Order: sequence, then C-alpha cells, then structure tokens
Amino acid sequence: MLKKRQARLKKDIEANLEFYLIGTVAKSPAMTGHGLTTKVNGKTVSLYVRKDIASKAQEMTKRYNKVWLLMQKLSKINWELLKLESE
Repeated sequence: MLKKRQARLKKDIEANLEFYLIGTVAKSPAMTGHGLTTKVNGKTVSLYVRKDIASKAQEMTKRYNKVWLLMQKLSKINWELLKLESE
C-alpha cells in the first residue's frame, strides 16, 4: 500500500514540475498590474506582472505550494518504507 501511495505522489509531483514558480503574486492599489516577489541569489526581488498574465503567475505559485506539500507527503511515505526495511 505504501509503494502505491509513493508511486502516486511521484506522478503528482512530476505532473506539476514543468509549470511552477517560487514567489508571491500580489495586487498593489498603486499599480494597474500585479507584483511578483521572489528570492534571487538570496535577495528579495520584485517583478511587475501585467494584468493579462497575472492569473498565469498566480497559478504557477500555487503549483509550487502544491509540489511542496506533495514532497512533504512523499518524504513521510519514504520514511515509513525505510522503517519497514530496517525491521
């Protein structure tokens, strides 16, 4: 059962890897578009995101969060598998 869950999580992670972005997309009252904030070489940088691509940028950041959660679940499964192997 753990192996099946592991395989499913790997598949879900792979499905989201191509189209993700680490960062935060936010709307500023002073701008007509959105701002994307992320870390580059250890420094926080911002990028203006036009209204027409803001939804794409938001979807990319949501996918990153999803991948991160899936990786946490996969790690727990791998831990359980490792414990079983060591018994």
